[in-house]
Amino acid sequence: MSYIDSYYRRTKATLPVVESLHTDIETSVCVIGGGLAGISTALGLAERGVPCVLLEAERVGWGASGRNGGFVSSGFSQNALTLARQYGEPRARQLYGLTQQAYDLIQTRIEGVESGIKQPGEGTVTASWFDDEAGIRRYVDEINRLFDEGLEFWPRQKMHEAYLTNRYFDGFLKRKSQRFQSLNYALHTADMARLAGAQLFEASRVTRVKSEPKANHRFRVSTAEGSVKAQHVVYACSGYIDSLHGKLSRATLPVATYVLLTEPLGDRLESAIKSPYGVSDNRFSSNYYRLVGDQQLLWGGRVSMFHPSQKKLKTIMLKDLLSVYPQLEGIRGEVAWGGYMGYSAHKMPQLGQLKPGEWYCQGFGGHGMVTTTMGGELIASAISSEDEEYLLFRKFGLDYVGKPFGPIIAQLAYWSYQLQDAFQVSRLNRKH
Repeated sequence: MSYIDSYYRRTKATLPVVESLHTDIETSVCVIGGGLAGISTALGLAERGVPCVLLEAERVGWGASGRNGGFVSSGFSQNALTLARQYGEPRARQLYGLTQQAYDLIQTRIEGVESGIKQPGEGTVTASWFDDEAGIRRYVDEINRLFDEGLEFWPRQKMHEAYLTNRYFDGFLKRKSQRFQSLNYALHTADMARLAGAQLFEASRVTRVKSEPKANHRFRVSTAEGSVKAQHVVYACSGYIDSLHGKLSRATLPVATYVLLTEPLGDRLESAIKSPYGVSDNRFSSNYYRLVGDQQLLWGGRVSMFHPSQKKLKTIMLKDLLSVYPQLEGIRGEVAWGGYMGYSAHKMPQLGQLKPGEWYCQGFGGHGMVTTTMGGELIASAISSEDEEYLLFRKFGLDYVGKPFGPIIAQLAYWSYQLQDAFQVSRLNRKH
């Protein structure tokens, strides 16, 4: 039982090994899933004085939480302006504001921590793949008006001075964002939860959750070698839920995405990138990347139902990188990896209660570093004090995602997004 080979495993902090469950115990809340959603829920409960147990099938942060791009900022996978159009500006501000609060909470949780979590500097640039200055300016103005984000519009000259590629036009900088060693952050918050009183067990795959309404507890959560009796159970498995709960599984689309770590680039990097900020572009099928380690690029992107070999994946991701920075031809990939993210049909978090005491906290794919903290806090507050703020998300239900054909649907959707991107390039760039 170990973490997959990745930049995150290679730079992982050393923390105490967590044991697996070998006995029968009782508690108030049992959290299933040791990714950031489950960890955040357990930490939120422990900080509120609620006894809780967290069960993880592999290792804490083993899934998407410990192998993602490491970008930390407010917002959701769903476009914030789409939320404003669909649900009105006041509700959109409420929802978006919860992610801004979660961002601030994350900063509090890592303050003074020396465990290789936070990359120096703040800020993420969104680069426009399309020749649409007016559209980018409108977007920046609207986001700043609605959510007071302080986005800074970058004209194409400034973009081209910072990123030496002919792929980008205009863009904008979001200063209130960070880049994390995401596995170290997951390990750190798990340790915070443990120190606050939560019990954590790794290598403890849940095999069954049984409702026991006539007992002095509501649920019995079973693993291969033990069980947990609890008044509440929280499913926080997202893309790794498999068949543990049919309704939640049918509402979760596990989508594979990929990341590449290049070899150290040294002086060659100066021929491509002159800015310290992390970058993503504004296509449906976008790339994202940042500098890490010894002048290395951490390059992510793609959505797929396929699982290429390590060698093939390096080739695929390097091809994407070189399509943006052809001047880096000849560089090598050091390691490449993939993992599942849990997506909902509406691209919003799914937070709620199936029946008394049975909770779910999932669907953070594509924008999970902050929203998992938000979700964990909302569920912890609901359990500990019957706070109903989580009901702001009841409109974003457990919509069916097309299983067992979901991965095929996701692949077809990704290909259609690529076609839309190509059409947008053709349409907008032809005007100029």
